[in-house]
Amino acid sequence: MKKIVFLTMLLAGTFAHAQAFKEKGDIKGQVGLNVQDGGTGITATADFGLGENLSYGFTATYLLNADRIYDIKPGFDDRADLKARINANIGNVLKIDPKLDVYPGLNLGLRNFGAHLGARYFFTDGFGLFAEGGVPLAKYKTDPVGFDYYNNQFTFVIGASFNL
Repeated sequence: MKKIVFLTMLLAGTFAHAQAFKEKGDIKGQVGLNVQDGGTGITATADFGLGENLSYGFTATYLLNADRIYDIKPGFDDRADLKARINANIGNVLKIDPKLDVYPGLNLGLRNFGAHLGARYFFTDGFGLFAEGGVPLAKYKTDPVGFDYYNNQFTFVIGASFNL
């Protein structure tokens, strides 16, 4: 029984110090499962703190499982996308749990200009979970068809977040 109480207190102390977004110089890395119409893949992001509530970063997505279109298999350039992004980290503005960060943002990618809304929750100082949804606001092609549609639609990502 003493071991269980000790372990519970140790874990509670570890969780109490976790903080989602700190300030300028804070670096977050995330890796997750990307889910969208026509395919699933992997997304990796890196965010760098510019100030108390502002960060910039980069996103890379690659569809591992992409549907064939007109019996043509999508190539690497059809499956991959890169984006630069900027986030407003507003968890402390909303006065929510300091382990939770809510971040709306904008991104500029190889195929569109878009917006995203995400949240990350840190269980410890180094590890947490995140979820993020993104939509295109302005597409480079007005009517994306075929493989262009892959990177011009609503996407949802869920995965692990790390303090680096």
